[in-house]
Amino acid sequence: MIENKTTDTANDYVIRVLASPAEVNASAWDALLFEQRQATPFMRHAYLNALHASGCATPETGWTPKFFLIERQGELRAAAVLYLKTHSHGEYVFDWTWANAYAQHGLRYYPKAVCAVPFTPVPGSRLLTRSHAEREQLAAVLLDWCQRQQLSGLHSLFAADEDLAAFEASGLLLRHTVQFHWHNITPGYASFEAFLSQLTPDKRKKIRQERRKVADEGVSFRALEGRQISPADWDFFYQCYERTYLEHGNAPYLNRDFFSRMASTMPEDWLLFVAERDGHAIAASLIALNASCVAAAGQAGAQAVDRVAYGRYWGALERVDCLHFEACYYQPLEWCIANGYQRFEGGAQGEHKLARALLPVTTPSAHWLAQPQFMAAVDRFLSAEREGIQNYVTNLEQHSPLKSVKSEIRPEPCAGFAHPGPARPS
Repeated sequence: MIENKTTDTANDYVIRVLASPAEVNASAWDALLFEQRQATPFMRHAYLNALHASGCATPETGWTPKFFLIERQGELRAAAVLYLKTHSHGEYVFDWTWANAYAQHGLRYYPKAVCAVPFTPVPGSRLLTRSHAEREQLAAVLLDWCQRQQLSGLHSLFAADEDLAAFEASGLLLRHTVQFHWHNITPGYASFEAFLSQLTPDKRKKIRQERRKVADEGVSFRALEGRQISPADWDFFYQCYERTYLEHGNAPYLNRDFFSRMASTMPEDWLLFVAERDGHAIAASLIALNASCVAAAGQAGAQAVDRVAYGRYWGALERVDCLHFEACYYQPLEWCIANGYQRFEGGAQGEHKLARALLPVTTPSAHWLAQPQFMAAVDRFLSAEREGIQNYVTNLEQHSPLKSVKSEIRPEPCAGFAHPGPARPS
């Protein structure tokens, strides 16, 4: 259903706001996505549609989608998706204190608008456009729409650099959080042992000890790519994934139907590690790949993009010492080295990742609040927070496991094995 349609007669633009991904032309959306510098599989139409069609991200779960399309002479020139939120779960940029402050002053914080991918802390392109001018136009359109809807705020989470610049030009404030990435060298490590040789002796020894503990327990791994992942494998993975959430007192954000849709609509973007002992599967970790983005760039003759793997979900039915590290870091890193991937993104939280050569990078977001007093207060808060983030990253850099390489503070696309987060209504 077309909820809004306006025409910019001076520039011959038509702006449409649609209520469902099913109303959006998938080919046109993906073609525009694959032109972006920081395209990720999580902004593919199939991914967004699966979130909606499976019932995971819908108005009933507090995620009401609004797809913004800007067309000129029938051509899609710019696109974005906003979600109207009635809570702050599944975002991974935490604004609970802001919501509480609103409540204490008798103000309404929800609904708010987020420009993000539900349940997916993976920075990348959020404003899909064909030019810088259209990117700034799209950011302004989103902000104007939020103002006219009298929403409490607009929040762009884990956005690409160029998107953040466009949002900042519209008056949004920037915020930074920290995630952890592993980087391959050029032209690439020859082996996992070659990678270990670049670590300090104590870190190298620790990783070898942890891997040996898992091997001594008789645990082996199968790596399954794309259509090699059978329905039975997906069933087992979901059993592990669900248990991880239940152990933290939460229901999982994603249901089995969502992963069935992933298996059928974008299998090339998934890699599954299954841990086995005595002939039985005991754990699994799911990795996303940007294979479709790499393939699209190749077909278009565009500049080659880095091959990136994203740690997403894991779970275990049996407890084995160091199994989490093996399944979520060492197996994926070994696979990335063997398959020429330039980066593995382990995500937010957990300084334990640093000891495994996942180095800190900052991941930005942009925020606007309609209440001027709160906007000013948040501006002051973010200034202080930025200094704290800078000090935190500097401290982490001083404990780098690499013998000579230090990380830099820079925004990049990233992801991470999702922590269930704070308890929420089931």
